[in-house]
Amino acid sequence: MGGTGGAGAAGGTKGASGAKGAGGAKDAGGAKDTGGAKGTGSGKAAAVEIAAGGRTVRVSHPDKVYFPERGFTKLDVVGYYLAVGDGIVRALHDRPTTLERYPDGVTGESFFQKRAPKNKPDWLPTAHITFPSGRSADEICPTELAAVIWAANLGCLTFHPWPVRRGRPDHPDELRIDLDPQPGTDYGDAVRAAHELHALLDELGLRGWPKTSGGRGLHVYVPIEPRWTFTEVRRAAIAIGRELSRRMPDEVTTAWWKEERGTRVFVDYNQMARDRTIASAYSVRPRPRATVSAPLRWDELDDAEPFDFDLATMPARYAERGDVHADMADHAFGLERVFELAERDAELGDLPYPPDHPKMPGEPSRVQPSRARH
Repeated sequence: MGGTGGAGAAGGTKGASGAKGAGGAKDAGGAKDTGGAKGTGSGKAAAVEIAAGGRTVRVSHPDKVYFPERGFTKLDVVGYYLAVGDGIVRALHDRPTTLERYPDGVTGESFFQKRAPKNKPDWLPTAHITFPSGRSADEICPTELAAVIWAANLGCLTFHPWPVRRGRPDHPDELRIDLDPQPGTDYGDAVRAAHELHALLDELGLRGWPKTSGGRGLHVYVPIEPRWTFTEVRRAAIAIGRELSRRMPDEVTTAWWKEERGTRVFVDYNQMARDRTIASAYSVRPRPRATVSAPLRWDELDDAEPFDFDLATMPARYAERGDVHADMADHAFGLERVFELAERDAELGDLPYPPDHPKMPGEPSRVQPSRARH
């Protein structure tokens, strides 16, 4: 299934002056010129003011090119997020969020910002979170579209929300299953694994919502009751991954070490470890073609082409279909049946944590198998 097609950058968003915003509004949804500065050639492009909900957000250097291959500018990114506003806010709402920033576009330097900037607006809430190291920080928790536009002005392309809400930062309310194709596999392999996962979730009394990663992979989110710790929800992810690999041994693996994965789809169970995040639904990915992480319905997986969902085409799809994951917020499942599955695998033990985590009780060696043999 290709994109719904024909849309210009961010649904018609153009340069900083006289631009059409997402959905046809002038200047990216209410932008207005705030100065007489010169255009791109002088490096002094005029700023614009963006109407986002009931707030106005200033966007500086709106014509700075962020995606040279496509010619998309900062204002195009802003226009895109305006076009998918309700969807991106749903995906981020009240979640501690790390910002993946590219102040000079995808060809420039980038960094992940976990701590809330000192100059953040007073109306932008934060949550105090603890990292595996024991250190802590206040992270922003977007609750409205203005927060997304404010972050986009800082060069944030991709939003990385925690699977928790501000009120319960130690108890995930999403079980996230990352289907990551390894070398020699592709999106089609991830789709086949996703269909088997869909059937498994049904058997466990769960429901998942799939989305593209913005690359070759797929993510499936299961909204859950915030009753369990990160350690417990990670255990549930391992149990589901192991069962999936039993059903598709030649196509799916939970092997942490790359040398053991082969040409299979890796179920990255460690995405449920504390401080590991996945790019949110609707996030722009820092790839030359400005692909986005696109929410899908299960019946769309086979016909979808992940690289068709990008900054230019997604606004048209969203205008036609809305947020196809909107009803996810209406559900919260229990994990009791998944833990029964985990108990049956108890003799298999735990799997390695990410290297930045402290050694955990019962965790196997983190030594690469080929080195351990020597």
